[in-house]
Parts: sequence; C-alpha cells; structure tokens
Amino acid sequence: MPNNAENIEDFIITELSNRFDGKVENFVISGSTDIPYTMTSIVCKMYKYFYIRFNYDRGRFGCSIINGEYGVSIESSEKWFDEADFDKFFKDLQEQIELRIPDKFLEYYGWK
Repeated sequence: MPNNAENIEDFIITELSNRFDGKVENFVISGSTDIPYTMTSIVCKMYKYFYIRFNYDRGRFGCSIINGEYGVSIESSEKWFDEADFDKFFKDLQEQIELRIPDKFLEYYGWK
C-alpha cells in the first residue's frame, strides 16, 4: 500500500481514472505533504456534474462533494487507507454520486 503523499496521489488518480473511465477529469492536488505527517487532497470533476475532494490525513481518508466553502460527505464504511477494500469504497462512491445526478443527465451521456 502506498506510504507517502505522492504514492497515495498516484494510486488514487490511477484508480479513479481506471474505475470511472471517461467520467472523471481535471485532477488538482493541493495540501500535499509528508512532514510532519502524510496528508493530501485531490480535487476532480466527476460525471461532468460534481467536483469531488478526496482527502487523506494520517491514514484516514474519504470523499466529499464540493459545495461552496463546505463539502457534502460521501459515506463509506471504508475509513482507513491501509485496511480499505477499495472495490467497496469506489462502489460506494459511484452509488452516492449517481444518486445525486438526474437520470436524464446520466442517460444523455450513456452512463445509465
């Protein structure tokens, strides 16, 4: 499992790109550091509809939909990066994102 910010970023960007082929774009990395502890934040656009922020901080991770100054948390049972079932995490992410997008929009792009 990745153990520094750059490896975590590479892992997450690769997984998002592979699992959401054509549905994720515009990756931006911010707040990335390994000192005094490892943390990073990755923002991307999903489904041409939402901007999502993936956060990693000292082993704990999660996603939220960016909504102005605050975010709307995407719930998942997977909370700790080194113990995570990423199939489950990305399935939860897909379900939660698609639930919030109108069916007509998903159908237009052939995603439903």
